[in-house]
Amino acid sequence: MRFQLTEVQMELRGSVRGVLGRWSSDGRWGLVAPRGGAAHGHSPAPLNGSAGPGAYQPRLDRVLWRTLGELGFFSLRLPEVNGGAGLGLPEAVLAFEEAGRALVPGPLVATHLAAGEVPGAATGDVVVAAADGRIVEWLDEADVVRPGAEGAVPLRSVDPLTPLHRVPAPAPPDPVADLLTAAEQLGTAARVCELAVQHARTREQFGQPIGAFQAVKHLCAQILVRVEVARAAVYAAAVTADRADIAAARLLADEAAVRGARDCLQVHGGMGFTWESEVHLQLKRAWVRAQRGGGVTESEELLAAELTA
Repeated sequence: MRFQLTEVQMELRGSVRGVLGRWSSDGRWGLVAPRGGAAHGHSPAPLNGSAGPGAYQPRLDRVLWRTLGELGFFSLRLPEVNGGAGLGLPEAVLAFEEAGRALVPGPLVATHLAAGEVPGAATGDVVVAAADGRIVEWLDEADVVRPGAEGAVPLRSVDPLTPLHRVPAPAPPDPVADLLTAAEQLGTAARVCELAVQHARTREQFGQPIGAFQAVKHLCAQILVRVEVARAAVYAAAVTADRADIAAARLLADEAAVRGARDCLQVHGGMGFTWESEVHLQLKRAWVRAQRGGGVTESEELLAAELTA
């Protein structure tokens, strides 16, 4: 099976990366205070998606959301007669990989999946939230909340850019949502690989780059191996759309993102935890995404059932 991108796919990936690059600085996003407060850039903030009165919470950038709509991010898979691009899952995976790489905040998956049903979702004029497993992201910022999020309660979030709510009953699994999540995780894995290698080349200890030391070389090599294995699985699942392939892709992408970000932190040392670095934000986002749709356990159970059938 060939995974060479077509000219259209390469142009799509370049367009999405270009737009997101203009909205972020090396993948980092500013944190905005609520209730008309001033922006705090990349300053520290309480890691609490259910902050109380006067506390700090992220706000969704509506201008960015409409820009994504104009780019066709949400309407990518809609037929052309309905105002979409008429593309398929492989192209959507490429777009979501770039979004994951750039740490784009917001309920991207929920809005993309609702583009053909909720007026305004395709153009980015409407933000849609939906339960994914037992969590709902950006519930308070959403214009439309899909069925299944009833009774959601605020949940403390480790990611300062992703406010969370927990629903009492898990939402039914959605294979496409799992695949798009895997694509976002792949983007994070690729990004932390770049960051680890860049730091290993430029940071010096004992008169030489730390990348010259065997332990650091091994960490960077392991990150790269996980990225490439996950990429092959995610791209293959986008072509086949098979539920078992998607489950495998999700497992490999979750591992590549979480373990890759943790290894990237090891390469960076203590500075990886500072607010001048995006490494810890990539790790926290990967942790949150890994909880969507039941996470690892559901994918493992599905694969086990396929293998024993």
